[in-house]
Amino acid sequence: MARTKRSRRSYGAGEWGRNRVRIFPDPKTGIFQIEWRENGRRRTRSLKHRDWARAKRQADQFAAGFIDAPTGEKEAEPLTLERLFDIYGEEVTPTKRRQSRRRDGVVLAMFLKFFGRDRRPETLSQRDWDRFIRERRAGTVGPSGRPVSDRTVEHDLTFLMAVLNWAARSRDEEGRLLLDRNPLEGLRKPVEKNPNRVVLTEEEYQALLQASRHVDWRFRVALVLAHETGHRIGAICNLRWADIDFEGETVRWRAEHEKTGYEHTTPLTDEAVAVLEEARAMSAGTGDGPVLPATVNPSECMGFPQARFWWKRAERLAGLEPKRGRGWHSLRRKFASDLMDLPLKVLCELGGWKAAKTVLRCYQQPDEAQLRQAIRSRRRPQPRA
Repeated sequence: MARTKRSRRSYGAGEWGRNRVRIFPDPKTGIFQIEWRENGRRRTRSLKHRDWARAKRQADQFAAGFIDAPTGEKEAEPLTLERLFDIYGEEVTPTKRRQSRRRDGVVLAMFLKFFGRDRRPETLSQRDWDRFIRERRAGTVGPSGRPVSDRTVEHDLTFLMAVLNWAARSRDEEGRLLLDRNPLEGLRKPVEKNPNRVVLTEEEYQALLQASRHVDWRFRVALVLAHETGHRIGAICNLRWADIDFEGETVRWRAEHEKTGYEHTTPLTDEAVAVLEEARAMSAGTGDGPVLPATVNPSECMGFPQARFWWKRAERLAGLEPKRGRGWHSLRRKFASDLMDLPLKVLCELGGWKAAKTVLRCYQQPDEAQLRQAIRSRRRPQPRA
């Protein structure tokens, strides 16, 4: 059997007795080795490649003191919070909706300012966790500078945990995990004991409906659609005429505009169809044009800030006292509460909820009349004769 002839060449750099370095190929594998003396002892390391020109450059650099003793592997730069957040912002944030992208930027900047740009993420601990909760509650941390609820703190920490969990699953170009593990895994987030989940009453809705004629036709359309479909105002603002089927009386909710990413189609009520007919007459909507065009650029969809501004104006015109939590989402809770008698599966499909437990925990709230009716319908044993 013929043997493969291996190269016997070698290369030396530096001065004898000072910084002499020699490279040579391993006689069996051909992989280059580097040899030098350290405190009188001969040291050898594998360069883990067979590139002669590259090996010579490494020998020259090592002899000149430009690089440390080679190990054959590229030394990983320490991962800082700033670098981790930059990677997350470049790779994950662009896949989210516009509103979520904006929030990512604000929250990442807040955590960088609080923990420090050069902080190593693996050094985060229970003390950092508790300190953030205290200062975020007090308002000393955050863009607004005002105290916030436990619900807001929970959202912030949930996002931080998502970034760290993502880093613990992601690898760099060398195949190394960005983080060996999430250092904050298992820590408890604060939970709002009595969250303020306002349900819009029928009287309030009728008052807003009357005031809508003095605000803007787009606000009236959005108000009726939110009441009749139970969907989020963000999804309603992004509706286009291609999503509306007047003959079948249905509406398609696109996945990219749904918080859950769930595309689905729901039937329209007579009230919803009527208000959409009004909108089509006002905007001459055809094709893929927006149902609710923006005030400045009619080719684009109306944004949430405009919808929120009109809601506040309608509240004033309707004579409603300001109430924290009574906004567009209170209509979604009204929809879930009004249809409480429906099977949960049907209700989830109508409102675009993916999990029934979300409806039960956050949206359905029985009123006093429903509670009284329920207690009156309680079965009681008949007295024996």
